[in-house]
Amino acid sequence: MSQEQDQTRGANAGENGTAVTGAGSSQDGRLAAGENANTLTTRQGHPVYDNQNLRTVGNRGPATLENYQFLEKISHFDRERVPERVVHARGAGAHGIFEAYGKVGDEAIDKYTRAKLFNTPGKETPVFVRFSTVGHGGHSPETLRDPRGFAVKFYTEDGNWDLVGNNLKVFFIRDALKFPDLIHSQKPDPVTNRQSGERIFDFICNTPEAMHMVSFLFSPWGIPANYRQMQGSGVNTYKWVNKEGVGVLVKYHWEPLQGIKNLTQPEAEAIQAKNFNHATQDLYEAIKAGNFPQWELRVQIMSDDEHPELDFDPLDDTKIWPEDQFPHLPVGKMTLNKNPENYFAEVEQAAFGTGVLVDGLDFSDDKMLQGRTFSYSDTQRYRVGTNYLQLPINAPKKHVATNQRDGQMAYHVDSAPGQNLHVNYEPSSLQGLKESPRAGAEHMPAYEGRLVRQAIDRTNNFKQAGERYRLHEEWERNDLINNMTGALADAAQVIQDKMIDLCSQCDADWGRRLAEGLQNARNGNAGATQANESKASAAVHEAEAIAHDAKPY
Repeated sequence: MSQEQDQTRGANAGENGTAVTGAGSSQDGRLAAGENANTLTTRQGHPVYDNQNLRTVGNRGPATLENYQFLEKISHFDRERVPERVVHARGAGAHGIFEAYGKVGDEAIDKYTRAKLFNTPGKETPVFVRFSTVGHGGHSPETLRDPRGFAVKFYTEDGNWDLVGNNLKVFFIRDALKFPDLIHSQKPDPVTNRQSGERIFDFICNTPEAMHMVSFLFSPWGIPANYRQMQGSGVNTYKWVNKEGVGVLVKYHWEPLQGIKNLTQPEAEAIQAKNFNHATQDLYEAIKAGNFPQWELRVQIMSDDEHPELDFDPLDDTKIWPEDQFPHLPVGKMTLNKNPENYFAEVEQAAFGTGVLVDGLDFSDDKMLQGRTFSYSDTQRYRVGTNYLQLPINAPKKHVATNQRDGQMAYHVDSAPGQNLHVNYEPSSLQGLKESPRAGAEHMPAYEGRLVRQAIDRTNNFKQAGERYRLHEEWERNDLINNMTGALADAAQVIQDKMIDLCSQCDADWGRRLAEGLQNARNGNAGATQANESKASAAVHEAEAIAHDAKPY
């Protein structure tokens, strides 16, 4: 068969929905033993036999640096957009202060952490906060269903601390290897450039751990009324470390003192018709008027072990730690009191990373946290530039002295007074930089286990999702069912059936109502449009039908 014939056959196959090699490809089509044309490989052609799990010490972690498949996958993902953020592109921000209570609940905080920003009642630390949506572009409406980013940069006396999280307390996945797949399913189709419920639920119906997030995201909790009146969460599990080097697991939560407000889908659509920048405007005008929004920072603390008494793994980002067992303990209050003077210089160029911790704060073995810690800073170097930490919005408000030199857009040298500028290495006997004394004992967790690619033992994908469904008020459940029905109405039958099954495993009523909603849609009743077209398809035709003729000029 000639190359031309082969390309024609490939084009025809593509029209029938089969993945094919693009015209002009240099690939010769050879297959390794056990492969077929649909076998997933790396860019190096290595067959991928496990695309669900990082390689970790034991199935709880930590991850290891030689995770080549993950590093290649996430590095490419970090560079998919230029220069807009791949995720969290649409954002708003503000400056403020964080005031420490000096305690954690009623206890002395130094029992758990030696981090200085927490240790003195009334101590103030400057902060910058960036709120955002996750999956949509930089000028997308702020009424779209999406998690909201909630990233806080603390300019502490020990350097910057970035607490990077979302408004919702859980996430879709528990392993960072799946993050590019998750976001790809929520981004536009690479052929049609349109987002679709079918793509999103195709991923979700094959990822049962996402059901807890679904119980939130497709309810009114998926559309906060604005940025001021939404909760925040670090989502990941971190550690606190005290002066003796003893660590505990910790979860962070921001509680808005303005209260919490969410929108149903029809309410959000009505707002979008009038103002698609409403949340940015709300934040800016509130601060301008002196109505400074405030959040209390609360933490949950757990001993640093596997906790076999729980029916979930405490390092699993798809789970919530029960508040009755692990109470929310207040540690301080944040007030946003100053708007940016220039959006691009401050909000757009603000760069956050989950690896930006100060002494007394540490990493847990949370697989999502470990993957994000590479990805976030790698993204910032690519998106903003090698020297992004020299920008005023990102620079620490304290002494900085490094041996890092050069790179694109370097505009000063991070040198110390009296430093020998010829010496950009350490150790040195020629007036170079010296190591700092330790602030406390090193935290040294012990590990014993085989290096494996395995899911955690206690997945328990459905219990908390079902509990959340039952905790919703009836109007929230109605909105959840309506939104899922609308998003799934045009999806393939196999995806609809899988989602009904997953919802039923969470709660029988959830599955029953979703099945009824989809059946009604197929029958041309609730959720369907004329001629069984989706709302989106109807809008395409309506735009032409109701438009007004105009004469050329």
